[in-house]
Amino acid sequence: MIKSKRISQFLAFSFISMAFFACVPARQFEDLQKKEKTCQEENTKLKTDNQDLNTKNTELTAQVTELRKSVDELQKDTTEQGRNHRRLSDLYNELTKSYDKLLSNNEKLLAGNTEETKRLIVQLNQIKEDLQKKEDKMKKDSLDLAEREHNLAELRGTLKEKEDRVNELQSVLNKRDSTVNALKSAVSDALLGFQNNGLSVNEKNGRVYVSMEERLLFGSGSTVVEKKGEEALQELGRVLEKNKDINILVEGHTDNVPINGTLPSGAKDNWELSVLRATSVVKIILKNVSIDPLRLSASGKGPYQPIDPASTADARKKNRRTEIILTPKLDELMKVLDQVGTK
Repeated sequence: MIKSKRISQFLAFSFISMAFFACVPARQFEDLQKKEKTCQEENTKLKTDNQDLNTKNTELTAQVTELRKSVDELQKDTTEQGRNHRRLSDLYNELTKSYDKLLSNNEKLLAGNTEETKRLIVQLNQIKEDLQKKEDKMKKDSLDLAEREHNLAELRGTLKEKEDRVNELQSVLNKRDSTVNALKSAVSDALLGFQNNGLSVNEKNGRVYVSMEERLLFGSGSTVVEKKGEEALQELGRVLEKNKDINILVEGHTDNVPINGTLPSGAKDNWELSVLRATSVVKIILKNVSIDPLRLSASGKGPYQPIDPASTADARKKNRRTEIILTPKLDELMKVLDQVGTK
């Protein structure tokens, strides 16, 4: 099924390519091809980065929980070993006192009944042997306790290191979220006067989405940005000029009504129209501001990502839109993830 979809996309792209070849210079066509490819690669990379982020964050949280359980169990074992050690020490002291007392009376016992003396000597030897066994066991328990304390210290160190990594990762995520919230606020303030004219600003999955309806930007079937839409895009461009660590993806979307013939813009189908509109928006954003063009990508989605799939006039109106997706650069986040992966 995937192979069939790729073939369909290839044929659609080839069709678009032939249309472009007939309408625009070869070099402009190649530029559009490169931008389309860059957009697709960056979109795929962003999705992969987001999935990797969620997966690694879940794995680190699970590791921290497991390490905490291990530390709790070792602490319980260590406490029990300490109690046993103290009991053995008390018993050893009592036996030592008994042994000393028996030794002090040894001469008196030897002067008395021989059989009783022999019995007491055997008893003394047995006590001595028991004492030696107790002492050996105490030494072994002490060594076991020392080893457990060493292992516990190592586990605590590992847990602390993992917690530090999780905290560092969370700090970067919080910084990203703070950046996104500040960006959304700045964009909303700049475009406040247009938000009742088919424009909306939303935050989702760590990105800011600026959605503009067709009526704000384009006439029916046109790829030329109208005056009101150009004013909105230039306001947005001034905000993006100040936020240099933001990547900008412009996506054109259409309804599913087929195009009959060729539009004045040269577009022969909805997909081609969406690409041309996205490109027009990119050019307006770059107008009169100093934004690095490498931060921008233009993409056409045609009718294939509708907001409302219903076959009604209202649904088709919603689907005819241009979305400008603003994404903070993830260099710092990727650096932290790389460090976690090497541990």
